[in-house]
Amino acid sequence: MSSHGVPMPMISHPAGPLTGRAEVPGDKSISHRSLIFGAMAVGETRITGLLEGEDVLDTAKAMRALGAEVVQHAPGEWSVHGVGVGGFAEPEDVIDCGNSGTGVRLIMGAVATHDFAVTFTGDASLRSRPMGRVSDPLALFGARAVGRAGGRLPMTLVGASEPVPVRYVTPVPSAQVKSAVLLAGLNAPGQTVVIEKEATRDHTERMLAGFGAEITVRETEEGREITLTGQPELKPQEIAVPRDPSSAAFPVCAALITPGSDVLVPGIGLNPTRAGLFTTLREMGADLSYENEREEGGEPVADLRAKFSPDMKGIEVPAERAASMIDEYPILSVVACFATGKTHCPGVKELRVKESDRIDAMAVGLRANGAVVDETEDSFTVHGMGPQGLPGGGEAQARLDHRIAMAFLIAGMGAKAPVRVDDAGPVATSFPIFEGLMGDLGAKLTRVNA
Repeated sequence: MSSHGVPMPMISHPAGPLTGRAEVPGDKSISHRSLIFGAMAVGETRITGLLEGEDVLDTAKAMRALGAEVVQHAPGEWSVHGVGVGGFAEPEDVIDCGNSGTGVRLIMGAVATHDFAVTFTGDASLRSRPMGRVSDPLALFGARAVGRAGGRLPMTLVGASEPVPVRYVTPVPSAQVKSAVLLAGLNAPGQTVVIEKEATRDHTERMLAGFGAEITVRETEEGREITLTGQPELKPQEIAVPRDPSSAAFPVCAALITPGSDVLVPGIGLNPTRAGLFTTLREMGADLSYENEREEGGEPVADLRAKFSPDMKGIEVPAERAASMIDEYPILSVVACFATGKTHCPGVKELRVKESDRIDAMAVGLRANGAVVDETEDSFTVHGMGPQGLPGGGEAQARLDHRIAMAFLIAGMGAKAPVRVDDAGPVATSFPIFEGLMGDLGAKLTRVNA
């Protein structure tokens, strides 16, 4: 079933050339943070380009439940009247974060140093995901969490009445964990320090600095050390959300595997902590170019032009690149089917605790469509079939995971036979215009009766 309704099966048919402009939605990571930091600032933050997928809308509802005034003025245009650091009010009801791991983990951090209790829940997918990786470091501030076995939602978080600053070394590369600790540190006295051995997406650090927090980042022997001085007065901002590189990945990759395609995807954020997929595709020999490179809102941005690329080669993807493309491995595994030789992806065990076990979901679905995929706990290998590409003709299970659903819908565009996805409903959590956008480029997607 989909995240908020009945299943929506969909078939993706082999397509002719995909051509045109793909105006993808705003960046999901920055959209979440814009709402949360705006709610913790004093005054009105104005946001343009906000992603209006279900995940982000659930975060907007949560900010309202915590006392901030969140208003939509027009499509993509929002304002947030913040309550200041430490100003959240105890919500009257459970906070439902739907399908969003980013939303729930960041909000847990934001409320962990407030002296009240909040109960969090989500859909079946989110309720299956581990929250101990966030609740454990939040306990160092003085917060207490009670959830289901294995640290899963529903979970009640009792905030610290007298929070203390924390020094925390992240055990796994996770921007969500890092951000949760930094958000908790905003309302703790003194300096909160987070050390990550591998750099993860740095939107939280960049945006905190933009909102006026005192935050420093330096490289040490332990790793990347981030120091935040607590209890600042955050200043409201004007935020133009760049377009989401994770969403851009789908029309880009569709063009690479569909004969005759030439697609322009304008205004994509190319933060180096997010652009690993595009680097990898170019190393594979993809005809992918950056046009009109520029900087917007402190983030590097470019227009991406992707053309059909029949001569791609399989490669070894460096394990250290995983954090910069962790959400893009599903669509990379599809592209790898159309390359010559093996594409090996090590250091990706984090994929097993995303919205679904993404390694297993992609391996099972690709095999059902004629691919050969090997997997270990921490890696997977796709045996490319060269220009002849994926046979197709099978069904893939989305497993309530938007990126799995979209990856297989893209697969069907380049495959020899249609690919059926059991439920495309979860796509709405991050890319609500996916079906129409791909259709405008020339894709053939049909909804079918369940």
